[in-house]
Amino acid sequence: MKRIPLGITLLTCAATYPAFAADSNDARIELGPRPAYLISMMDESPLKDALQACASMEPVRTDFSIAHRGAPLMFPEHTEQANRAGALMGAGIMECDVAFTADKELVCRHAQNDLHTTTNILATDLGAKCTTPFSPAMGDEKAQVECRTSDITLAEYHSLNGKMDAGNADATTVEDYMNATAAFRTDLYATKGTLLSHKDSIELFKSLGAKFTPELKSPSVEMPFDGFTQEDYAQKLINEYKDAGIPASDVFAQSFDLDDVLYWIKAEPDFGANAVYLVEPIDGFDPQDESTWDQDFASLKAAGVNNLAPSMNMLVVAEGDDIVASNYAKAAKEAGLDLITWSLERSGPLANGGGWYFQSVTDAVNTDGDYFEILDALAQDAGVKGVFSDWPATVTYYASCMGLN
Repeated sequence: MKRIPLGITLLTCAATYPAFAADSNDARIELGPRPAYLISMMDESPLKDALQACASMEPVRTDFSIAHRGAPLMFPEHTEQANRAGALMGAGIMECDVAFTADKELVCRHAQNDLHTTTNILATDLGAKCTTPFSPAMGDEKAQVECRTSDITLAEYHSLNGKMDAGNADATTVEDYMNATAAFRTDLYATKGTLLSHKDSIELFKSLGAKFTPELKSPSVEMPFDGFTQEDYAQKLINEYKDAGIPASDVFAQSFDLDDVLYWIKAEPDFGANAVYLVEPIDGFDPQDESTWDQDFASLKAAGVNNLAPSMNMLVVAEGDDIVASNYAKAAKEAGLDLITWSLERSGPLANGGGWYFQSVTDAVNTDGDYFEILDALAQDAGVKGVFSDWPATVTYYASCMGLN
């Protein structure tokens, strides 16, 4: 079979090759034009030369490339379509952020209370069931709305369509509220977003040849919820992998709540060994100043935590024009913790500063090509073993070129 060049567009790949719709562990990986575009934007450097030399390579699926909610730079997050796109771009690990419904079924949503921004619930009769039904902006008052997965049943959840995550707080109508996609994203692929339960995601990711990284999201409701405790919630997540026959070695359960991670380590040690403790910077955090850190790395390791997942702005910093590992990253590695980080291509063009995720390296970036400079610092200097991205093709290209697993 003639190899399709890396530069061909994702749209063309989807139209001419069945990998996007097929369930196959051996589906061809297609990276589209974005990696080549980003490389062309880079300043001249040995890294740019190395990446350009890989232009004719056959990309490989790698655990270093982790799909963050699928591929939400262009597809509605946590939908079947977003995840198929992420797998097509070579992500070796796929994410389902886990929330629960009124009937205590697990579903893939970034937050229990985001249905009003990530689905079409406000345009359906189910909008009346929301914790806070939509009320329009009036004068200085912003629009008010909150729709939780726990407001509806699993069957009702499955009746919804996913959309690009956005809401217009100044809207006076539901239509205007829903029509708020960020300028650096697109609605081109948001005409149909098939929502997934957690069980659906397990079957889909398995069929796509990917591993699993579910994140147990903090409930918006008071726990216990109708007798459903936090430990019940954490255990149900693991049980759905066990019931599906997924080996613990392929599951990287995540939580920002250390108690969840410690529960898995104690109650499900095989799964707990791979559990991921997510952290983000607290007020006053300085990645170079240990006195501002909120983690005791040695204590975490002693408690059985093996994987720490800080945001990227905790792991790399600018030193002049260079991007290097932070003292925080070095100390975590010295304590024996493996590092995973989030999320590349998440918050807009680097030419505009890149937003929150890149605040520690703003002084060293000026073009979108610097995504590869950041990736290189994360991989080679900070030593991370995986990077979440909203467009996995970029990380897959880098990992394939550098021979990362």
